[in-house]
Amino acid sequence: MPADSEFQRYQISQPIIFKRGTSFAAPVALWLMDALPAVLAGSMFYPLCRLFGVDFDKPFVVLSILAATATLAVLPPHNATSQVVSGRLELATNLLLRWAGLVAALLALGYVTKYSEEYSRRVVVTWVLVTPVLLVILSLMLQSITRAILMDAAQARRAVIVGCTQASMELTRRLERHVELGISVAGFFDDRGSDRLGCAQHAQLLGRFADVAWFVKHRNIDVIFIAIPPGMVARMRDLVHELGDTTASIYYLPDVSGFDMIQQRTSEILGFPVVAMCETPFHGYTGLAKRVMDVTIGALALVLLSPLLLGIAWAVRASSPGPVLFRQRRYGLDGREIMVFKFRTMTVCEDGSHVTQAARDDRRVTRIGKHLRRWSLDELPQLFNVLQGTMSLVGPRPHAVAHNEEYRKLIKRYMVRHKVLPGITGLAQVRGCRGETARVEDMEARVMYDLEYMRNWSPLLDLQILFATVIAVVRTDRAY
Repeated sequence: MPADSEFQRYQISQPIIFKRGTSFAAPVALWLMDALPAVLAGSMFYPLCRLFGVDFDKPFVVLSILAATATLAVLPPHNATSQVVSGRLELATNLLLRWAGLVAALLALGYVTKYSEEYSRRVVVTWVLVTPVLLVILSLMLQSITRAILMDAAQARRAVIVGCTQASMELTRRLERHVELGISVAGFFDDRGSDRLGCAQHAQLLGRFADVAWFVKHRNIDVIFIAIPPGMVARMRDLVHELGDTTASIYYLPDVSGFDMIQQRTSEILGFPVVAMCETPFHGYTGLAKRVMDVTIGALALVLLSPLLLGIAWAVRASSPGPVLFRQRRYGLDGREIMVFKFRTMTVCEDGSHVTQAARDDRRVTRIGKHLRRWSLDELPQLFNVLQGTMSLVGPRPHAVAHNEEYRKLIKRYMVRHKVLPGITGLAQVRGCRGETARVEDMEARVMYDLEYMRNWSPLLDLQILFATVIAVVRTDRAY
């Protein structure tokens, strides 16, 4: 069964969550949430200039307009459903990460154009720190207001579902959990009996397909979800024609539950609706947020850990003959080869058609290498890969090319994990999948967690994995 975090599979566009003829308070609150980032980013400079006794002159006017415009690109309006059902921590995290991306873009522009010297540092720094705090507080307040309005019974929309499928039953369960969407499912229609469907536990079986139009017209139904299988095209066409005599909103709900989908969502290409079944989670502003977090945390880690890196480099060089860094070809984004850096921990540097995995008490491991591998310190040079853009802080761990070529033939959907940048750490590693993969089942477990990460990615999940990695390194004994 799909996890709650995959709710986007059944996300509903904005018009459906508002009942016709009721209060405009909820739409206004959501509109304010959309406009709030641009309004705050552009309007905060004037009061801050007054506060610090700085003239709000032409440079600040230009910066206000630029900040408001750039905010629309970096913090675009959300899908209404996402804004309502998102958790408070998730909403705040997304806002702060995208705000960091906006600030980074403006700082880069100021550096390139040399205009940064035109502005008061006190005003700009205060704007960078205070504006996101206000943005998060006001956004959470507007979200709470919207939820309270939509949970009012007067705002609720009554819905029926035509076709009892796994997808329609899952949608019903989730609508029951997310009452703030204000959609109440009256029941199902299907030509099969309730004894064959198994949907009675979620909603009442109201009748057959032929009964839908009459029921909708006489029972004040606002929304109809059609979950008829694609093979019944003629019946679906007739049903839509019959429903033309009603004012209900009609939505087609494809049953994609039989597919193992990655970042599934609906979209359109030149007017044709399409359903994404396997896609990267990092597109648009989400890709920018991921990259900003990688560069910011990666650069900070390199600065703070530079004495440790130099000490390890000296220890590796002094402990055994050979290079300090071990370089190995691995597969990166879209299956392209990249060169991954690690501190050398062995007496050999294998990178050919056959690479032997390290095992417990492996004689190839050097004296200092044993300790580096135990505490995963040999992975630290991959921070340079992160800054290069060939790796991320969090993602599926890259494997040697030889291992990739072996396992892609043995494990279904193995190569899908390469639709994102490989990571220094990942969900598989914090779930205990570290060390040697002596059996195919061991690698299958890693791939399973990698695909789970891709399905459920969020900035908050990345931060949780980074924190869990520190704990896993301390507690585990599987790194050797």
